[in-house]
Amino acid sequence: MSESFLQRVQSAFRQVQDEQVAALSELDGALEQVRDTWDRPGGGGGDTRILQKGRLIEKGGLNFSAVEGPVSPGLKQQLHTEASRFAATGVSSVLHPHNPHVPIIHMNVRYFSLDDGTWWFGGGIDLTPHYVVEAEARAFHADLRAVCDRHAVADYPAFKAGADRYFYSPHRGESRGVGGIFFDHLGRDGEVDRDAALAFCLDLAGQYAAIYGRRAAAYAEADVTEQQRRWQGLRRGRYVEFNLVHDRGTRFGLVSGGRTESILMSLPARAEWAYDHQPETGSPEADTLEILRRGEAGTDWLGLNA
Repeated sequence: MSESFLQRVQSAFRQVQDEQVAALSELDGALEQVRDTWDRPGGGGGDTRILQKGRLIEKGGLNFSAVEGPVSPGLKQQLHTEASRFAATGVSSVLHPHNPHVPIIHMNVRYFSLDDGTWWFGGGIDLTPHYVVEAEARAFHADLRAVCDRHAVADYPAFKAGADRYFYSPHRGESRGVGGIFFDHLGRDGEVDRDAALAFCLDLAGQYAAIYGRRAAAYAEADVTEQQRRWQGLRRGRYVEFNLVHDRGTRFGLVSGGRTESILMSLPARAEWAYDHQPETGSPEADTLEILRRGEAGTDWLGLNA
């Protein structure tokens, strides 16, 4: 019996998880790993790999899931569909570093299909620095554009704009970080080939550890002051707010009966909130906020709109 496309995607995403865990372990050199394989009562399951207490990474993880089941009323409303069954598979990761000079990074690629024949891919990579270094933001976006340029199905300007819109917190008037690329419903309208879309997702996810390593290389051993440590806690607090208030993946996981511990793996080990905190004018913290408050359109890091 030939392998279905869904099975091919599941197998490929499992391989991404294995390869990227190995690459991050090599990058960090001291990671403690906790593995939790789980079954979903409604159908399917997953493999959660918690990565923590390393030299570079304080807490993070790399999750694989492959779930299926009936489309609940809440999911029907979220997806605007009358289909009766769904299948979803994906691999996702968030890394929270020890050093506040090293950014938080998030990656996700996913495939979703319904029993009415509808399917699509989604995902992306985005960067959340505690302190924005503009040269690093430009280099990060150049890495992502290089991946997109290798695939006809990928559109860096459109995906970059999608990330700017998605990772903006209206209640704060701030971007979560310096963006990246974000795409959803790729293929839902039948405009792209499934194999080409899968190849793009695998290329993107396969670059994850290397992209992060380049961001961390110059800063993992940088000296840290108490003020910088506190600022890291405050920016982590903003990260938590976004994931709990706005993030679609969090909402989908919860309404579809996903594993709560795996869904909330994205939260840091420690975070901080302070009432109406205002950084000192002219400080590095204030400079970072000024960049993050440029609006929903974000920053044209590569000068494509010049």
